[in-house]
Amino acid sequence: MTKLWFFRLMAGATLLSFQAAGAATFRAPIDDTRWEIEVSHFECRMMHQIPAFGYAIFEHEAGETLNFNLVPTQQQQIEGTVRLIAEAPAWQPGIAPEMLGEMSVQSGRVRINGAGATQMMSALYRGMSPTFSGQNWYQSAQPVSVGISSVNFKSAYSDYMDCVAQLLPVNYRQIARTAVLFPSAQIMLSDATRDRLDLIVQYVQHDDTVTTIYVDGHSDNVGRRLLNRDLSKRRAEEVTNYLLQQGIDESMIITRYHGERYPVVANNTPDNRTRNRRVTIRLERE
Repeated sequence: MTKLWFFRLMAGATLLSFQAAGAATFRAPIDDTRWEIEVSHFECRMMHQIPAFGYAIFEHEAGETLNFNLVPTQQQQIEGTVRLIAEAPAWQPGIAPEMLGEMSVQSGRVRINGAGATQMMSALYRGMSPTFSGQNWYQSAQPVSVGISSVNFKSAYSDYMDCVAQLLPVNYRQIARTAVLFPSAQIMLSDATRDRLDLIVQYVQHDDTVTTIYVDGHSDNVGRRLLNRDLSKRRAEEVTNYLLQQGIDESMIITRYHGERYPVVANNTPDNRTRNRRVTIRLERE
């Protein structure tokens, strides 16, 4: 008997004894288990309703990792610390349960990010049922067990993966405020700057709610003020011209330049002056 098998066996025994002690149990019946899919270039969602309890929701936003939320219709249904165990269905006897972890309930819901959410999705794909077990149902100290059914999951998972494949590489929060930097006295765009601007273009071309792009040029304080103002103007125009070349509508762009008037940090070190030689690109939605 390996240590892992023994651990899984003990986890299963703990869960079974926990549920036998009069736990309030919630799980969708086999003949009424549905997985709903919402797809877009900005987010992929898989949602499973748990009757009389709430929803299990997988969410994958553009530019982010997968996360999972267990959302009760009423916050008091589950509180404190819960244990998550992947159980085999009744028609697959002999498969040991898998302990997936313990986590705290926050604001009435359970949230699992990144690798933990991916592990849950993997268990569901293999036909296992991730089950949350806790000790505080409606603040009564009565045990509660909430199971997520794997029935019909695979067909929904196929649509989910198609959605993930067409997600944008960034979301609005990641792209709405961007600063690109320039070497001293230079206006040419670097390859890294072009790559960043390409992400902005790709996002704007998919998001019809973006109405305005502000392009603002800045400089450090080295040299004459009027020359710095002209330098910031030429930098901003370089960025604007690149956006136009990539297909952005000219009417969306407002180009401005400010010279050395608005440093983000004091111009007292070479590193700080590097940060001030910049063009900022700001997206605004309707």
